[in-house]
Amino acid sequence: QVQLVESGGGLVQPGGSLRLSCAGSGSIFSMYNMRWYRQAPGKQRELVASIESSGITRYSDSVKGRFTISRDDIKNTLYLQMNSLKPEDTAVYYCVRMQGSSGYWGPGTQVTISS
Repeated sequence: QVQLVESGGGLVQPGGSLRLSCAGSGSIFSMYNMRWYRQAPGKQRELVASIESSGITRYSDSVKGRFTISRDDIKNTLYLQMNSLKPEDTAVYYCVRMQGSSGYWGPGTQVTISS
């Protein structure tokens, strides 16, 4: 059974940083494409970043240059380093292990950017 649990969210001032983690069981992250999505209140879910099994990373234009997705294959943990945070980054962030066109989702972690 695949289980994902995100952590690291919280309240941060604009310009600050957070690192999100996603710990998994029942699945070896390095074998799959992994993604971070986010959803803000009243908005559609947005793909923020992805990392392929090959290690190739991609980012949405809204976070490019500020966020970094990475993976620790020994710890089987996915990360999202978020720098220069903006109020519009406020959302629930989800870790997803892709399986074809769908995937396994974690419960999410709240990130709030506010002064």
